Amino acid sequence: MIKLIASDMDGTLLDENSQVPPETYELIRQLRAHGVHFVVTSGRRYDTLQEFFRPVVDQMDFVASNGTQVFVDGTMVDREVFSHAAVRRLEATVRLFDCLHLVLYDRTTSFLYDDTDKYEREIDKDLPNAERATEVPGPEVNIIKASIFCDDEAYLMDMAYALGRELGDDFVFAPSGKKWIDPLPIGINKATGIKQVMAAHGISAEEVMAFGDAMNDYEILRFVGRSRAMGNARYGIKQVAEETIGTNVEHSVQKAMREVLRAVE
Repeated sequence: MIKLIASDMDGTLLDENSQVPPETYELIRQLRAHGVHFVVTSGRRYDTLQEFFRPVVDQMDFVASNGTQVFVDGTMVDREVFSHAAVRRLEATVRLFDCLHLVLYDRTTSFLYDDTDKYEREIDKDLPNAERATEVPGPEVNIIKASIFCDDEAYLMDMAYALGRELGDDFVFAPSGKKWIDPLPIGINKATGIKQVMAAHGISAEEVMAFGDAMNDYEILRFVGRSRAMGNARYGIKQVAEETIGTNVEHSVQKAMREVLRAVE
């Protein structure tokens, strides 16, 4: 029996306009009433996710910022911050490549290390509360997320490889969207976040169904008992998922949520 549904946002739960399909809210309410929890697992920060789910924010859980922010029943159960020394190494390494442009995030601000016109807003990379930065914030600033924009899609895999060779002791580099790379601190990802949600609710991996489309969903899809890749997912995600379903445009996660609801009613 499924007791927890975990879904990525962009390219997965959200529609083609990057909006939550309205029927999602009632599905979350009904599933919760029948003992099935819902958690969003996203690269977006917690503050942004709250806006998306305002109608049901008190009836769901959050694994935000690729696992560095975890909230269960409205209570923060974990917040991981990037090593200041590792962030400094990341900033210096990104500057070696003229096609790369770094963004760092704290709880509310996006720090841009190049002029804003160097970045393309894409899916979860909408850069809320952007500020131009010239140096890495001091250690008193808690960095919870980083993203790197690549000027040319054709360079993306080369750059992910190069960054991995330079900084593999600090980060895993996951392609995100067409031109972005997400540095994930070693040992922190969506799967580490979902484990804490599961522990809080007393749920095992076999009782979790998860949905994703991008490489930052890899660990969570490998971990849960029921893994679902979107029809629009990256090739590697489709290969490791138990099943490939329809696309986000077809509201395929919502269709699967209805199937789970019918099974528990």
